[in-house]
Amino acid sequence: MKKILGFVVLVMLTCLCWQEVSAQRNERVVREQATKYLRLMQMIDAVYVDTVDLAKLTEDAIVKVLADLDPHSVYISREEVEEANEPLEGGFFGIGIQFAILHDTLVVVDVVAGGPSEKVGLLAGDRIVAIDGENVAGVGLKPNDVRKKLKGAEGSVVNVSVVRGSEHYDFRISRGKIPIYSVDAAYMVDKHIGYIKVARFAATTVEEFEKALGKLQQEGMKDLIIDLQGNGGGFMGAAIGMADHLLNGKKSIVYTDSPTFGRMEEFSTPAGMFQDGRVVVLIDGNSASASEIVSGAVQDWDRGLIVGRRSFGKGLVQRQFPLTDGSMVRLTVSHYYTPSGRCIQKPYKTKDNYEAEIFERYSNGELLSADSISLTDSTKYYTKEKGRLVYGGGGIIPDLFVPIDTGVNYSYFNRLLAKGVISEYTTNYVDGHRKELQRKYVKFEDFLKQFEVPDKMIDEFVAAGEKQGIKKDENLLVPVVPDIKLFVKSLIARDLWGMNELYRVSNETNKILKAAVDALNDGTYERILK
Repeated sequence: MKKILGFVVLVMLTCLCWQEVSAQRNERVVREQATKYLRLMQMIDAVYVDTVDLAKLTEDAIVKVLADLDPHSVYISREEVEEANEPLEGGFFGIGIQFAILHDTLVVVDVVAGGPSEKVGLLAGDRIVAIDGENVAGVGLKPNDVRKKLKGAEGSVVNVSVVRGSEHYDFRISRGKIPIYSVDAAYMVDKHIGYIKVARFAATTVEEFEKALGKLQQEGMKDLIIDLQGNGGGFMGAAIGMADHLLNGKKSIVYTDSPTFGRMEEFSTPAGMFQDGRVVVLIDGNSASASEIVSGAVQDWDRGLIVGRRSFGKGLVQRQFPLTDGSMVRLTVSHYYTPSGRCIQKPYKTKDNYEAEIFERYSNGELLSADSISLTDSTKYYTKEKGRLVYGGGGIIPDLFVPIDTGVNYSYFNRLLAKGVISEYTTNYVDGHRKELQRKYVKFEDFLKQFEVPDKMIDEFVAAGEKQGIKKDENLLVPVVPDIKLFVKSLIARDLWGMNELYRVSNETNKILKAAVDALNDGTYERILK
């Protein structure tokens, strides 16, 4: 009965959504095309020579239709719906671990703070060899298989057998709500500059951001750096909520416009937590959508400095509409515009061209010089307070450009990463030296200042890589040794403490972050925003 009711509710929601978006559209044309497709399915079912999967034909047709619209309108199968929504909804029920499959062995990479696994004593580096009595070592396990085995109803129990070093442990873990955090790090860069890394915009982002702001303000923060590098976006509402904390009074944050829904505008409120201190937002070519909403609002109101490289250029808004079988379509319904009126959506004549554009920035020299940025929209816009010139189309162009480092070839380093050589070695190292490391470095600050990755480790990485078919290349290895050492140190910090400490280590060579700190300290901030 519950399943029937659920299906009825789903159909009703589908109809309501359909009525909402189609009431004033070409209903006669839609009916004609639907009848045409129905007739085709009937003919195939009745007379086609071979047996075919009609459901698959329909899914393939939906995928093709959406592919002809824009790059962000997509079909999500019933099986994929839950997994696709998890990063945005902010959590699911499970045991609270990040894992990797290394050489057909299930390894715990990280344990979620406060989650069920941490409470029973599971540690990063543990090898899970059995789940509920079923062997999972050396059986060709896939990531989806692991997720299915470890997820479940809240309060249900899963029994996990683990090998730690030379010892064997059995854990009885009650599944619980596992948060998917969007704020990865929040710490003081110096006595007055706070740093917050936001990895995605999800249902819990604003709450996490507020918590991070409060923590840093208690530690004496006067200026704020928000790191949106690599943040591909998420919920628009989360971006609006974050921008609201930065803008004072009633100011436009973003507005959307579409033939169906018309123009809808979002404004800031007087209740923001950080309306007075200086703000810097870090972006790069992978900062998109919601990241660009925050960056655009900050830039257009001259509220702060945008530092880094041109953002991705996604100015389209999607909504999810359920279909009758539990699948969904994520459909583009409007464009969004920054307060100055800019639409930062880059062209999308073809999907291949759209996806390749980010790589074209390498070849046209844009990542080396701001002067090489190709404007897809030459319309001039002006910021709201200072009247500074800005452009739309193709992303947010930073106020302070930071070029990539082309002096080092990372191909050998990347091959080691791709084969999992470095992560596996680091996991094994922490597993074998955890007590020794914890005894020697009681505080993270001691580890940050004193721990150094020995050259012996590099030799062992190289040897492990050769076993994986990665031939040693001395010319490519030597220049990247400092980067490898820093990367390893950051992974060890994560395994011993958490993501916050990983960023505290890895950010030591973050050139965009360094440029932001320098801008706050040497007068560049005031010069650009004069």
